[in-house]
Amino acid sequence: MISFENDYIAGAHPSVLKRLLETNLENLAGYGADTYCERAKEKIKRACDCPHAEVEFMVGGTQTNAVVISTMLKDYEGVIAAQTGHISVHEAGAIEFTGHKVLELSHKEGKIDPAALRKYLEDFYGDGNYEHMTLPGMVYVSYPTEYGTLYTKAELTEISAICGAYHMSLFLDGARLGYGLMSAQSDLTLPDIARLCDVFYIGGTKVGALCGEAVVFTRKNKPVHFITSVKKRGALLAKGRLLGVQFDALFTDELYFEISKYVLSMADRLKMIFHEAGLDFYLESPTNQQFIIVQNERMHALEKEIRFSFWEKYDDDHTVIRFVTGWSTKEADLDALKKIVKK
Repeated sequence: MISFENDYIAGAHPSVLKRLLETNLENLAGYGADTYCERAKEKIKRACDCPHAEVEFMVGGTQTNAVVISTMLKDYEGVIAAQTGHISVHEAGAIEFTGHKVLELSHKEGKIDPAALRKYLEDFYGDGNYEHMTLPGMVYVSYPTEYGTLYTKAELTEISAICGAYHMSLFLDGARLGYGLMSAQSDLTLPDIARLCDVFYIGGTKVGALCGEAVVFTRKNKPVHFITSVKKRGALLAKGRLLGVQFDALFTDELYFEISKYVLSMADRLKMIFHEAGLDFYLESPTNQQFIIVQNERMHALEKEIRFSFWEKYDDDHTVIRFVTGWSTKEADLDALKKIVKK
């Protein structure tokens, strides 16, 4: 059965796996204190044009969000996120479990509107009882968003300025960062993101790695004794080399960005197939996630031949389903999909 369920249905990209095999028998220090982790960090700093950045590696996205947010916020602070944000919906209350509240804000196609953010903060501090409330200490955005949409440079610049004015950190979840940066509709670069955000992460799990995310602190603002805090939260990988080797490979010869370009080319063909079949888009994103509205009866028929993700109910008779391309998507998969949706 062909699968468009997500962008991590397969293991590691062959080039990444090759490096893991080549380095497998080397005796290296643990907990990320090895030469590959250091080399990968330097390559990432160069790619970000941010020589003073501090880079640390984590295993997965939810783990990264929970650790970064809980170590950067004061105990009385919460994090602002869109109602559709990953930390708001699909992380099983991981942020609240750390003792920090997610402060939900309305969204436009998955994005926080800068004007809405400003009004929220003005209203919050205009309330004479704000000392009795959870103080906003951070804004969380994702690029791309949960709907595959993209912030413009102007939007992210404005959000960054608002965060600065209110002494809040701006944290960008880059689980699918490559697909945002390489999209034809993107006007942001990796150095732009490093300049505008206080902290962000470069997703590996969904962009060719077996696992792993690279957290980048851009203002010499990495929490004191960060590794101790990571370990306290059960998130420190003893064989940290696994993350360093993979990111060293991904940031050699532009591999991270080449993978992203390929995945987006597969997404373009995916969209064409849906258009030719006359399917209705719930949201036609400029990245690798596509959202289709189908009758429930048709959805159940498709489930027998294709793997995809349930996204949300559209109405009593229709459902929004998600199709995602990844590095392992092949032309043959798309050919098979085309025959199935026509049938």
